[in-house]
Amino acid sequence: MDYLDLAPISRAAGTVLLPGSKSISNRTLLLAALAEGVTEVKALLDSDDTRHMLEALKTLGVEWARHGDSRDYRVEGVGGDFPVKQANLFLGNAGTAFRPLTAALALSHGEYRLSGVPRMHERPIGDLVDGLRQLGAEIAYLGNEGFPPLLIKPAGARPLPAPVRSIPAGFPLLRGDHGETGEGDDVPLRGAVRIRGNVSSQFLTALLMAAPLARQDVTIEVVGELISKPYIEITLNLMRRFGVEVERQGWQVFTIRAGQAYRSPGVIHVEGDASSASYFLAAGAIGHGPVRVEGVGKASIQGDVRFAEALAQMGAEIVMGDNWVESSGSGKLKAIDLDCNHIPDAAMTLAVAALFADGTTTLRNIASWRVKETDRIAAMAAELRKVGAMVEEGEDYIRITPPESATLIPGAEIDTYDDHRMAMCFSLVALGGVPVRINDPGCVAKTFPDYFNVLAGIARHD
Repeated sequence: MDYLDLAPISRAAGTVLLPGSKSISNRTLLLAALAEGVTEVKALLDSDDTRHMLEALKTLGVEWARHGDSRDYRVEGVGGDFPVKQANLFLGNAGTAFRPLTAALALSHGEYRLSGVPRMHERPIGDLVDGLRQLGAEIAYLGNEGFPPLLIKPAGARPLPAPVRSIPAGFPLLRGDHGETGEGDDVPLRGAVRIRGNVSSQFLTALLMAAPLARQDVTIEVVGELISKPYIEITLNLMRRFGVEVERQGWQVFTIRAGQAYRSPGVIHVEGDASSASYFLAAGAIGHGPVRVEGVGKASIQGDVRFAEALAQMGAEIVMGDNWVESSGSGKLKAIDLDCNHIPDAAMTLAVAALFADGTTTLRNIASWRVKETDRIAAMAAELRKVGAMVEEGEDYIRITPPESATLIPGAEIDTYDDHRMAMCFSLVALGGVPVRINDPGCVAKTFPDYFNVLAGIARHD
């Protein structure tokens, strides 16, 4: 449908079983495909992004099967390189499929073309390509330099480069094939890669996951601040589950030793999506609650579960178990000033929750929003203004002040920019006691196809 009209919601209460995490689902699928043995993947997310990954893996020669109508899959690993050596892959706007597959295919000795929707061709990938070229990969841009679509060719039969670079004084040292070195020496590091950390954590994730395919030591040095660190924690956790250990020195140096290979853990369960949990937890705080989400909790490996902490800072009442979180509140929140580096996706929900705060809320360190499914800082600012908020946007921050009358403008038509999170975030406007129209509601299929039905299940209109 072209749009969805949401009636005013007077209260939100109930229990929500979350869909599987997009980040965990696509990482797990790729690792299961590359592993030795068969992996049973339980509770996989059913969405556009995972469908793109599944279709790509099938094209690359990976055998998988879904168990009936369940969310459980059987994946037969290929034990390393993909068997199909020439393929054209269309990956939509699925960054969690495009970036890791680019890295894995660059080390798979085949010729591959990777493309997506127009927005994917506007999302930068140059840092990842530069990193892979440092490992000897042959990658060409088929459109604009630094952006998809890409052509990957078999790398030449040459050893990985051993670039000479200077290690700054006081920088953590590595013991590698060349022995131990002193501070400040010019050191050749075998398979060394340098990559910026402030554009997208998916670039580092892609390099980490592909590194065992290089079949020799790979050291990745992050230049500058690494954003979205919790997503790297997810990557490292899952690589460990599949038998590959990464040596880490802070957030600056990661080393994957030669001789490691992915091996199936047998069975792996996908957690509920912590980013998706944020909408319902916010609904509980704004709409009095209680709202309980099941599938994430204290035992979660996802950083976005810490959204609950931010919501508590805004005055929500939060209770948490190992596999569930519950929120409730008075309906009036406190304004906050927060560095959101640790919850980049869930922080979008805070921007809409700020409409219900008692002052100006500032969300900082969110520059990565600008290279997502849309420029999320610009999009969020434009749509918040439609409901009456005063908004200031910067390169890496957004500042939101609710309407002076504390009453949202009714009947606003919210554009969603083909961005699932924009649609889900702005559904919360209805909790302000006003109707709201969500344009292109079908964009939620990217991660949560049934979102609006689930929201309706906890909404009260009395």
